[in-house]
Amino acid sequence: MPIVFRVGDFKFFFYSNEGNPREPLHIHVRKDDCEAKIWLNPIAVASSAGFDARTLRDLTKLVKDNAQLIEGTWNEYFA
Repeated sequence: MPIVFRVGDFKFFFYSNEGNPREPLHIHVRKDDCEAKIWLNPIAVASSAGFDARTLRDLTKLVKDNAQLIEGTWNEYFA
């Protein structure tokens, strides 16, 4: 489970096995017992368990601000 970055108690990561065939580019975010999956193209929440709407908006902005880092890490890992 490669961790791409952290912001406070939020961990942004992807799973080593992202399906076969591999799912499109996305990132998972976890804090405590909450987790969300956010697509990168276009940036949108794919699923969420436990996060409220305001937190999801904030997480989506963080993903947008770090999209190049996320995409670069994804491509490097799965190359």
